[in-house]
Amino acid sequence: MKSESLVFAVAGMFFGLIAGWLIGSQQASVRPVVPQQQAASAPAAGGGSTPAQPHLDEAEVRRLEELARKDPSNATPRTQLANLYFDAERYDQAIKWYEEALKLDPTNPDVSTDLGVSYYYTNQPDRALAQFKRSLEVEPKHTKTMLNQGIVLAFGKQDLEGATRSWQQVVDLAPNSPEGQAARRALDSMKAAHPNLNTASAPAPGSN
Repeated sequence: MKSESLVFAVAGMFFGLIAGWLIGSQQASVRPVVPQQQAASAPAAGGGSTPAQPHLDEAEVRRLEELARKDPSNATPRTQLANLYFDAERYDQAIKWYEEALKLDPTNPDVSTDLGVSYYYTNQPDRALAQFKRSLEVEPKHTKTMLNQGIVLAFGKQDLEGATRSWQQVVDLAPNSPEGQAARRALDSMKAAHPNLNTASAPAPGSN
């Protein structure tokens, strides 16, 4: 990770407050993550021990792989495989299956956004943002995409103004949703740490 990114992470105190909430669209709840520029320097939990990787259901993987093999035109088992790998934090494998699912169903914004999140987790913020752009081309008011877009802009690109615009769009579109509440917390923390930052509301995607 570039040194300036680490300096930015230390200087931006509000990052510790929002904790890098990324949402996988296929998952039922919000997933808390450590921003990548902090992960490399963060102490391991348990007195230096490495946290165990989440469990992967190998039997379910084999079952879904067989379904995918038997039905090469079906995106569903490929998406389910990607979700299994995503939950097990095996993002390279998640990427493989999300990409295969999108080849079969390129208009699914949830799968597209989860692919973007997986790119971010593998230290590819530019690919993540490009994928989020595709998600919003399919569904311009997809708030999970906007929330994640803001997080990657803030943590991956240090674009605070771009991040605030994305988060404000989420609040404007769905203020009471989990995404809207997470975006509001991010905006409040951003304003507290950077009171001179331009946080004016941007027009919602698809609006005139």
